[in-house]
Amino acid sequence: MTTPHNSERRVALVTGGAMGIGAEVCRRLAAAGHQVLVADIDLDVAQATAQALCATNGHAAALALDVGRPESITLAFEQVKRVHGRCDILVNCAGIAKVFPFIDFPLDNFIATMNINVTGTLLCAQAAARLMQHRRWGRIVNIASVAGMRAVGSGRTAYGTSKGAVIALTRQMAVELAEHGITANAVAPGPVDTPMTQALHTERFRQEYSKAIPMNRYGTTGEVAAAVMYLVSDDASYTSGVVLPVDGGFLASGARGL
Repeated sequence: MTTPHNSERRVALVTGGAMGIGAEVCRRLAAAGHQVLVADIDLDVAQATAQALCATNGHAAALALDVGRPESITLAFEQVKRVHGRCDILVNCAGIAKVFPFIDFPLDNFIATMNINVTGTLLCAQAAARLMQHRRWGRIVNIASVAGMRAVGSGRTAYGTSKGAVIALTRQMAVELAEHGITANAVAPGPVDTPMTQALHTERFRQEYSKAIPMNRYGTTGEVAAAVMYLVSDDASYTSGVVLPVDGGFLASGARGL
């Protein structure tokens, strides 16, 4: 992967960057020499993440951003434009998930999940693309999920639907942003050890999910972040509109143990 020269240090914004996959993406972007904006609704944790990156000679700053509120997105990107004058890389990691039986799935949670996971991704991508188009170079990576490509257990009516929508949105973005020199891709993780999955997945669910994965384990945030780093690199200049599963072979697998 090409590392930018300091005089042309790229500005990379990661939503949901304070913890989990987002934090690991921030770490790798900083190590690659980018100016990293750790954007998160939890500003205190985002600041701690940014400070940790700066302590290892990275260039990072925290940015308050609630992707569920359009006005927060507007304010955040206005600050990015005012302070940095550019946004070259956007990684949309922010998301929520809760599980309920389909028949009783609460409408308020369905709406909230779609608002944050899909509408928030849309609005952040629009704001970033407006800045990217002036330099005719940009990379947008949306974190989707295998749950958007295949039903994963019960209770994920909102989450799976939202991630399927993110995948469709990514393809539309890729088509329309190509003329501006911007690529748009998605990474679809399988189960990964993050604060979200630790809270959401019971021990029985973890065991059963692992059995459905040829590698028989959950992934790591580093394995997902590595895929993101390819897609934001100069080497991925002809890669756009793809959905890259990072799932230990889960989507490829059918009946196992035969």
